[in-house]
Amino acid sequence: MALKQVVKLIAVTIFSCIYSTLVFISLFFRPKWLIGGFFKKSKSDNPPKCLSDPSLGTHGYIHLEEVRLHYVAAGTEGKPLMLLVHGFPEFWYSWRYQLREFSKEFRVVAIDQRGYGDSDKPSGVSSYKIDKLCQDLKQLIPALGYRDCVLVGHDWGGAVVFNFANKHPEMVKKLIVLNAPHGAVMLKELMTNYKQFFMSWYMFFFQMPYLPEFFLQHDCCSSLNAMFLDMDKKPLKNCTEEDIEAYKYTFSKKGNGFTGPLNYYRAAMRGDLDKRMFTPIEVPTLIVWGVKDMALNKNLPELSKKYIKDCTIKYVEEATHWVQMDAYEDVNKHIWDFVKA
Repeated sequence: MALKQVVKLIAVTIFSCIYSTLVFISLFFRPKWLIGGFFKKSKSDNPPKCLSDPSLGTHGYIHLEEVRLHYVAAGTEGKPLMLLVHGFPEFWYSWRYQLREFSKEFRVVAIDQRGYGDSDKPSGVSSYKIDKLCQDLKQLIPALGYRDCVLVGHDWGGAVVFNFANKHPEMVKKLIVLNAPHGAVMLKELMTNYKQFFMSWYMFFFQMPYLPEFFLQHDCCSSLNAMFLDMDKKPLKNCTEEDIEAYKYTFSKKGNGFTGPLNYYRAAMRGDLDKRMFTPIEVPTLIVWGVKDMALNKNLPELSKKYIKDCTIKYVEEATHWVQMDAYEDVNKHIWDFVKA
């Protein structure tokens, strides 16, 4: 193993231990949550009705070389493909406002990435390397009957689609990324920007075994309540109690959980650096950014332009990290303008 890789692993381990210790200590200052969560009965035994809303599309599965992926599709078959790739901790339902909107002119397909929802959940951290996530998309597009698509990603889905567009530009007509920086920018900012480093504390916490799973799964996935809040600790606009129950139901279902999703972070931190990521993306790209993101700095979209030859940026001032939900009207307008240009 190269010296740089050893130093990186040591540094990641040290910060992981520090943040995990702080989280572990914090649990003892929340005795009601910690103890009560063991006895609290889940409300999520039955799927909320919103998950079977026919206006969102039809459910299906596609068998790829390594995994079977679940998806929801809306719009007439044969129309141009718009492929939606979610982030953490999400699943296809995060795209409910886009499934309805863009089915007018597209065959819109929202997937559960591997490790999520009703898709397969391969074991092992190495199963979630970025190359494997991109390979899923490379196989999925022709399996759906298409050569290319308008590719849309949010959060971790944004990281995946940035990487995919770099490797397979011929399969991407246009690229749309929501609240996710280019990988080369995120790497540099983690190493040089103290503010972004501390905002990304959870990435180091997620490197530890078992404790992140316990924290996220405990008390009937009540951690999801805190995630889907705005900067004033108020519920997200356009995200109802039933919507949050849909997330809790999905992540608490037998065989689901958070290990697969957490392995995205573990694989990213432990993997070797892909030098190809520094090659500028050739595909026309739109970045839509919710400014009130509590995990990512506002300067990341502008920094990302360095690695994209044709880049348009649209800021949504009052939106959070979950911009495709809490500001879906603005997001949909920006996407329409971009795909029709």
